[in-house]
Amino acid sequence: MYRLLAINVDGTLLRPNGRLQSGTKEAIDFVRAKEVYVTLITRRHFPSTKKIAKALKLNSLLITHNGGFISDNLDEPIYVKRISEEKTFNIVQVLENFKCSIRLQHEKFSIGNRVRFPGNLIAKAMFGSGDPLFYPMQFVDSLGDYLTDNPVAPPKIEVYAQSETELKTIRETVNEHFNDIQVDLTEPHKLEITPFGVSKLNGLKTLANHLDIPLHETVVIGDSLDDIEIIESAGLGVAMWNAPKEVKFAADWVTRSNNMNGVSYMIKEHFRKQQRIDFLKQIKIEK
Repeated sequence: MYRLLAINVDGTLLRPNGRLQSGTKEAIDFVRAKEVYVTLITRRHFPSTKKIAKALKLNSLLITHNGGFISDNLDEPIYVKRISEEKTFNIVQVLENFKCSIRLQHEKFSIGNRVRFPGNLIAKAMFGSGDPLFYPMQFVDSLGDYLTDNPVAPPKIEVYAQSETELKTIRETVNEHFNDIQVDLTEPHKLEITPFGVSKLNGLKTLANHLDIPLHETVVIGDSLDDIEIIESAGLGVAMWNAPKEVKFAADWVTRSNNMNGVSYMIKEHFRKQQRIDFLKQIKIEK
């Protein structure tokens, strides 16, 4: 019996064109009718994730910022872990020695520096995560100068550069100078800096504990390398067909791709066998 379903967003819930897969809302309605709690788990910021949840008519607590911000609204998270204002300022001071785009990703807004790169590759990377119009984005000439008068404590800092070599140097430099943070290469041109201990797995554990649901009663559907931990830790770990082979090897179940309605197929195929939780409890009492 599974009581919590956590679905990754990009590459899992969404098709390659960024749209919801056909039949997903109906599948989620189907599993919620069986009293299964459904959440989204993603590296995206909260407003972008909330927009998708609204399209699915989900009012659930959402695991966003890679596990650093868990809430169903902007103002009252059940969990948030931030990079302190002082540390954010100091990290930005170091980053501004490199030619890179820096983006402080708060749950309510983002602030970035103005750096010009040839072509639009970095711009596509920065704006390719479905930022909604209601998520304010500001760009300044110097983030260091801005933070002097307007301190910010974001859950995440994103760094964009033209080459992996440049990002590797940035990563090594930041790791050398700062403790209690983690720096991950999440895409070929992108680093993410988060507080130490932030991860999808810890986010899933936090939500499951809040709901009083043990991990063995959870189902996770994902497609990326950073989903491996949650897929392995869940009661039932599901990989998309479009996932890398390492993700598929970690999974208990491999469903169709995100171009072939893999999420709705998996939900209907598996959960059609599960009765409503209250009904199962009644049977147990009668026995």
